[in-house]
Order: sequence, then C-alpha cells, then structure tokens
Amino acid sequence: MFTEFRDRAEGGRLLAEKLADLAGRSDALVLALPRGGVPVGFEVAQALESPLDVFVVRKLGVPGDEELAMGAIASGGARVLNDEVIRALDIPGRIIRAVVTRELRELNRQEQLYRGDRPPPEVRGRILILVDDGIATGSTIRAAVGAVRRLGPARVMIAAPAIAPSTYAALCDEGDECVGLILPDPFYAVGAWYENFSQTTDEEVRELLDRADVGMTAAARG
Repeated sequence: MFTEFRDRAEGGRLLAEKLADLAGRSDALVLALPRGGVPVGFEVAQALESPLDVFVVRKLGVPGDEELAMGAIASGGARVLNDEVIRALDIPGRIIRAVVTRELRELNRQEQLYRGDRPPPEVRGRILILVDDGIATGSTIRAAVGAVRRLGPARVMIAAPAIAPSTYAALCDEGDECVGLILPDPFYAVGAWYENFSQTTDEEVRELLDRADVGMTAAARG
C-alpha cells in the first residue's frame, strides 16, 4: 500500500501551504470538485480565507469498467471526450449518448442538492482554484476548466495533492497554473496515496459547504 496523506483533510492542509501566496485575496475563489475534492477544497479555503463552492463534474465511465474515463461533463454544459479511449475500445456513439444522459441527470441532482437556493458564485474577473483530491487521466478537471473559462475568470489554477506526471504536464497547458504535491510514477490510482480514502458522502459535502458559508459570514461581520 502506497500512502502519502492520512486523509483528504491532511492533503488539503498541505496543498494550502503551496498556495499561501493567495491567502487573504478578496478575488480568490476555491471551487471544489465533488465529492472527494470538497474535503480538500474546504481546508484550502479555510487556510486562504477564501470562499468555497462546488463545481460539479461527472466522469463518463466506460460501461463495464466505470473507473476508466472516456470523458466527462461539467456545470455549464462543457463536455470532454477521450478520443483515444473511445477509438481503442470502439465505443459506439449511442453508448456515449446514453452515458452522457445518465450522468447529466446526476449532475443536475448534485447541483440542486449541494447548492439549494444559493446562486452560483460570481466568477468573472476572479482567481479560480479548481481543487480535487487527485487527478489521474485529467478528463474531469479538463471539463471543469473548459466550463469555467466561459465565465470570464481572470485566472484558472488547478490544484490537487496527487497528480499523474503525464497528466500534470498536459494540465499545465490547460490552466494558468497547475499545483500538485506529489507526481508519483507509476501513479496507480488516486486512492493509493491516501491512508483513508473512504467515499465522501453527499451529507459531508453539504456540511462542509455550510461550515464554509458560516465562516465567511462571521469573517465579514468581524
């Protein structure tokens, strides 16, 4: 078993140290990819004294091997397809469309569940820090970058405790900056680098978002 971090919270605290130059900036916004990216993003937001929100991205898993991504969709209608995987496995268009339809339903459900009546955050002109617990193929984070670019941010940063080296190199061209704590080769899987990689629940996501809201409201009043 290969581990570097006790859990996602520790990964987030360590990641925040590499982003310390953004601490206290009023134009910084942490957008975490649910569900596993939210505990990481919460720690980053707390350390930087930045607001926290979610940016929902759904992986398009290959039927029968859902851990293998053939693409991803994100809030705002962005879609990224992994043409290499699709060609190699000869996945027909009807299968891709069916998976997209299913994941779009889940994306909409999650957005409603996590955000409720809260409006999406104002993104234009801000520094966005897109946070996940780890990045393997990069399909989901690329979909997120493509979606948020349409909203006019001043800068898009990609950050995760563990990133596959080949993906890291590609992501440096996608975002304005890419920050990873470890770039292990071979990468194996994101969960290999956490001692505790238990699934983050919807309830935990909502609790962390509520805690972040309360903290920012208290800071504004103080």
